Amino acid sequence: MAKDKTIYTCSECGGTSPKWLGKCPHCGAWNTLEETRAEPAVGKNRMQALARGLNAAQPVTTLSDIEAADVARTPTGLEELDRVLGGGIVAGGVVLIGGDPGIGKSTLLLQALEALSRQMPVLYVTGEESGAQVALRARRLGLDGSQVRVQAEIQLENIVATLEAEKPAFCVIDSIQTLFSDQLSSAPGSVAQVRECAAHLTRVAKGSGCTMVLVGHVTKEGALAGPRVLEHIVDTVLYFEGDTHSSFRLIRAIKNRFGAVNEIGVFAMTDKGLKGVTNPSAIFLSTHSEPVPGSCVLVTLEGTRPMLVEIQALVDSGGPSPRRLSVGLERDRLAMLLAVLHRHAGMACFDQDVFVNAVGGVRISEPAADLAVLLAIQSSLRARALPKGFIAFGEVGLAGEVRPAPRGQDRLKEAAKLGFSIAVVPKANAPKKPIEGLTIHAVERVEEAMELVRSLM
Repeated sequence: MAKDKTIYTCSECGGTSPKWLGKCPHCGAWNTLEETRAEPAVGKNRMQALARGLNAAQPVTTLSDIEAADVARTPTGLEELDRVLGGGIVAGGVVLIGGDPGIGKSTLLLQALEALSRQMPVLYVTGEESGAQVALRARRLGLDGSQVRVQAEIQLENIVATLEAEKPAFCVIDSIQTLFSDQLSSAPGSVAQVRECAAHLTRVAKGSGCTMVLVGHVTKEGALAGPRVLEHIVDTVLYFEGDTHSSFRLIRAIKNRFGAVNEIGVFAMTDKGLKGVTNPSAIFLSTHSEPVPGSCVLVTLEGTRPMLVEIQALVDSGGPSPRRLSVGLERDRLAMLLAVLHRHAGMACFDQDVFVNAVGGVRISEPAADLAVLLAIQSSLRARALPKGFIAFGEVGLAGEVRPAPRGQDRLKEAAKLGFSIAVVPKANAPKKPIEGLTIHAVERVEEAMELVRSLM
């Protein structure tokens, strides 16, 4: 009996190699080649059958002649999820959601299915649990489930047949890594199976108008498992983030063809499932009765939502090799800011350990956090607290200039709404009209900001 031929497939790009290599020859990624069984060549008759099954070629049209209309959206009943999706689900849209095991993906989607079942037919396809386990979770969450259809199946062809028979308007596949197609001989979860199953389900969604949600596994690095092409096939990519030891969860949109990217939704895990948090700023602010040294509140921007996050800094005497550690902020940027602080403000920390933390486990990637980080470091180094009700934001350049942050007016209005009274901002972000209850100090350089804050302490 002939031995099955094996090839090595890259989990990042899907490229193949006849032998194992440490580096993928197609995309250059390291340690991504996985051994898979080679698929038999497609015969001539099968190629002709596939060609007959394809839709007729569409005529070429002029862009200005194509009618463009806003897509209709259906709210899911969960406001924070709707915010991330761009207002709700879109007919025929395909959403990929990934996250760590136990983070709450299935719980959230089951709640969305329950809410949507009151206005449209829905289907929940589970490949990781039995129907009894899904029903047990629904009872625990207090969901009725009388109109939620459930199928425990992992074979793609059976799922497609169910979709044609049930004709749901909203379908959840939990998860895409458990599905397999009879047309391929490789195991479920392999690059070929994930790619083929996702592409087939996407074609079904586009052809029938059913909104499809695919749940995906993540690797130990936190990226979505499977070929990178999986994220290109779908319309929206969502990441479920959060610490399993904390009750708060974040959903972040990485890709969205129907809305803005980098939007976040904030949820709190309760005994009745995930509940939306309407004021997420309260999560990321510590409840100090009095101001403490080393703490500065930043107004950051997550998508279209301004949020207040507390930046904490601790400067302590170090040894011959002082440490630079940041949680929630880029470590390389922290080292750059310390150099700017020394060169332009005359504050040296070369013999000090510097620790910086964004409260609440939030990750801040925008450079508008620079000024708040520097002010928190100055406060800790001098052991003097910033005034009560103090906020700051602004990007700091290597030349010591303080650059403006996008949508500065929205940031200031959010701070004023939450009761903050003093703001240090870049000069270009200073509002033309005063904001009630908020005293705004506009600065152009780092040394100017440091001197100003020193006088307020």
